[in-house]
Amino acid sequence: MGGLLDITGSLHHAPCVLDMTSAYQTVDLGSLPRSQLQRPGDQGPPVAFQLRLQECRRASGSLEDERKGILVWSAYQPVVSVSFLAPADADDPRLVKVRGVSGLGLRLTDAEGRDVQLGSRGYPLFVAHGSDTLIWHVHPTRTSAALTNGQFWAAVDFRLNYE
Repeated sequence: MGGLLDITGSLHHAPCVLDMTSAYQTVDLGSLPRSQLQRPGDQGPPVAFQLRLQECRRASGSLEDERKGILVWSAYQPVVSVSFLAPADADDPRLVKVRGVSGLGLRLTDAEGRDVQLGSRGYPLFVAHGSDTLIWHVHPTRTSAALTNGQFWAAVDFRLNYE
């Protein structure tokens, strides 16, 4: 009798390691009352989520801020940007498309309240030596489509970008 081991892995050169509890998360927006989502643009309460970075070593880092066209750098701290990838809502492409209902999309913002641009690198962020936690928010947002009741869900992929 025999068997097989399927062994996989990857080798990366990155200033930090993503904590495995951050790699796969569920963000529960709870039960949203329609009364908060009467008109397009109305938002339900935001829910925070975190990306935890570990083993961040002291190293120089630099990234171009694609929105401002400037280089952000430090001789002592790594610099990271995060890209969020998801299907965009048909009525408002700034929002993540949800499945299961219509009239609702998800707005993603960083810790400073700046909108995430789906598919683009986010603002460059300095990462502390040792470990650091990066915070974003999900805002349920009314779109112009007819609002329907029910369970909804969405999947959002993210990538850490270092130079």
